[in-house]
Amino acid sequence: MDWDKLRIFHAVADAGSFTHAGDQLKLSQSAISRQIGALEEQLGVMLFHRHARGLILTEQGELLNRTAREMAGKVNTAEAVLRANQEKAAGRLKITATVGFGSTWLTAQIHEFIEAYPDIDVSLVLSDNELDLGMREADVALRFIAPRQPGLVQRHLMTVHSHVYASQAYIEKYGKPVKVADLANHRLIIFGEDARAPVADVNWLLAWGNPDAAPRRVVLRVNNTYGIFRAVESGLGIASLADYLARQSTNLVQVLPEIDKRSTDVFFTYPEELRHSKRIAVFRDFLLRKVAATKF
Repeated sequence: MDWDKLRIFHAVADAGSFTHAGDQLKLSQSAISRQIGALEEQLGVMLFHRHARGLILTEQGELLNRTAREMAGKVNTAEAVLRANQEKAAGRLKITATVGFGSTWLTAQIHEFIEAYPDIDVSLVLSDNELDLGMREADVALRFIAPRQPGLVQRHLMTVHSHVYASQAYIEKYGKPVKVADLANHRLIIFGEDARAPVADVNWLLAWGNPDAAPRRVVLRVNNTYGIFRAVESGLGIASLADYLARQSTNLVQVLPEIDKRSTDVFFTYPEELRHSKRIAVFRDFLLRKVAATKF
């Protein structure tokens, strides 16, 4: 059944006449009469007894009006909840971020957000694979690659810088490269092929300063950035790491400082349908404040 016809029917049933219902709905008496007639024809029953004193519901009309009243109540409740979601920072907020960024910087900040907005139910999905925001696999994504899905709102959040790092233990054992050509004699840790890379050209260190594409020794391949970080920290090898990630350890040393190639943009992304969501807005503003206070 057409909800618009049911809404008009419910208004007529409560008002007791086409005229009074028309005043409430801002519709003409003839328009309302046509809608009621069409509904009766569709259902194959009479909904009102019409007489000089007004309208009285038939038995079938009483049954339909009880259902219409329940539906109207649920619609009104849903409208109130939707308005509250726009006006109040509350409800579920499912955030997806890359493993490296999410498991280090983001998780270290999120407690402040949760304390500030206790009515928001926060969950984090950390993955280097791109979740489908259009299918509501998450509400918000923090990504190092501009989103390619249609129907998404995106905002540039920050730019992350990366350099080449090794641990003190590695340098003591294998020495410190002083020029790019020295990488041929060192052990590299790179991103593996078993998952989608969180950034473009993630294994740039293999080709940087290597015009002849001479093979460089790869000691380990890892399918996420945080795993690479921990392997470098352990002294296994040298790798390209985001500066914010390398600063998580006091054991890492930047090597080959003349290499200043990497800068990656991070995007705050969410579906268009959530553009006016209060919980999205307060989370975005929280991140912008924290980003402004952090050196990336």
